[in-house]
Amino acid sequence: MPAVNWLAIVAAAISMFVIGGLWYGPLFAKPWQRAAGLSDEQVKSGNMPLIFGLAFVLSLLMAANLAFFVAGVSGLGAVIGYSVAAGLGWAAFGLSVVALFERRPLSYHLINGGYLTIAFAVMGLILGLWR
Repeated sequence: MPAVNWLAIVAAAISMFVIGGLWYGPLFAKPWQRAAGLSDEQVKSGNMPLIFGLAFVLSLLMAANLAFFVAGVSGLGAVIGYSVAAGLGWAAFGLSVVALFERRPLSYHLINGGYLTIAFAVMGLILGLWR
């Protein structure tokens, strides 16, 4: 198993969590809510500690997976390129396959896919800088 920097993984997970807070908060909250078909009441009725806790754990798992994926990649540009490829090519496109069958609007694909692509790029930046 390749060596990874676990502090960088935690920092990358935190970055994904923070980007998500901005992305689904002040930047795209209402358009995302409409695209997802969620009312204000539905958004407010969720178990927020559980949702945020699980979201962070999943972000941590994605950051660790990405760290292992780019562990042997040399050069910051290449690490970021691999990270964008993972975020767009696997995460965003995979989400879009599911969203097609759920009959979600294009805005749903773009908002969620954009978040994943940018979050993976930033995680790659952190992982590439902090080896």
